Amino acid sequence: MLNPSSLAAAIDHAVRDVTPQLIAWRRDLHQHPELGNRETRTAGLVAAHLRALGLDEVRTGVAHTGVVGLLKGGRPGPVVALRADMDALPVAEQVDLPFRSQARAHYNGEDCGVMHACGHDAHTAILMAVASVLASQRERLAGSVKFIFQPAEEGPPDGERGGAELMIEQGALANPEPEVIFGLHVISMLPSGVIGTRGGPLMASADRLKLTVRGRQTHGAAPWRGVDPIVTAAQVVLGLQTLVSRELDITHEPAVLSIGAIKGGIRDNIIPDEVRLLGTIRTFDEGMRSFMHERITEAAQAIGKAARAECEVCIERGYDVTINDVQLTEKMLPTLKRVAGAEKVRHIAKVTGSEDFSCFQQVVPGLFIFLGVTPPERDADTAEPNHSPRFVVDEGALPLGVRALAHLACDWLEAGEQQRRFE
Repeated sequence: MLNPSSLAAAIDHAVRDVTPQLIAWRRDLHQHPELGNRETRTAGLVAAHLRALGLDEVRTGVAHTGVVGLLKGGRPGPVVALRADMDALPVAEQVDLPFRSQARAHYNGEDCGVMHACGHDAHTAILMAVASVLASQRERLAGSVKFIFQPAEEGPPDGERGGAELMIEQGALANPEPEVIFGLHVISMLPSGVIGTRGGPLMASADRLKLTVRGRQTHGAAPWRGVDPIVTAAQVVLGLQTLVSRELDITHEPAVLSIGAIKGGIRDNIIPDEVRLLGTIRTFDEGMRSFMHERITEAAQAIGKAARAECEVCIERGYDVTINDVQLTEKMLPTLKRVAGAEKVRHIAKVTGSEDFSCFQQVVPGLFIFLGVTPPERDADTAEPNHSPRFVVDEGALPLGVRALAHLACDWLEAGEQQRRFE
């Protein structure tokens, strides 16, 4: 019978060996970021690496640029999946690094800088390193590991499909189907080397709100001769804020409704015909989510009618709630505490950001964890957040990410092997 502690020690030794390559991969990926559905160079590096490791199967072109690799262990057993996202953001980097991104691209028709401002370069490098580590222990694995390198987690370009949903449609979780899936995300709100997670709802659903308030254009000096969509839009913004503060039972679950853009008019003395508003809706409960959609539509249209304006409401459903399987989370917490140290594994509050890892969790039970990467000299409470042009990753935390995913996979497979032995 295999000694689990022997395998754990071998994994940690392999992580130490691959760490220089891990850092080199991360820096290369950081310097050459690619937007969603355009990760051709990144996918090429990943696929070449997986093939060089001798994986049993490497699929490319899944959901445009996704890569799926399968490593079959030397002993029979189930399948576990590990996922990393590969895409960057349309953000011009403002961090002074020798491997700073100077890439540019066109995003929805506009020229922009491109940066791994959310740390997906770290995720990709970590999972490439995990593949190296587990391939080195292939004969000792009690089952198989599926490596999923996903494009377009930040969303595909307008008019395209992509991300986890399309990967699943194109068979990323089939032939063979994993029984569980693990994923991680680097984050600035935790100090370097700290792991955070929770069972149940972890990250919010994210829906996009588009409002168009239509009035009647007139001279700014004679507002009574028209219908003012700007004043009406202001009333809509204020009215919608009361939905969370006065109509939702936030003792059940939190919710957020934010208007992020208001566009209307081109001149100081012309009241325009229309104003467009964009916003985001974040919830952790499907019932509350449906209620918000219904009440946003009713309230906005009623406010518009009261002002003799027309208010068109469009709500686009986005990512669902990221829900960690409670039993799986409890089962794997000892692994995380052993890997990071019990004092560095935290039960964190819900996060109002969103993730399409939730799509995978709707097919198989999943556990998603956060890896703190704020350098020791910075305060995680005030550090620049993910998506900032000044987002910084402490590379010293990356080996912990490799160890966490590798040990989660192996411990879960070993637990299954032990269970089969006693059945």
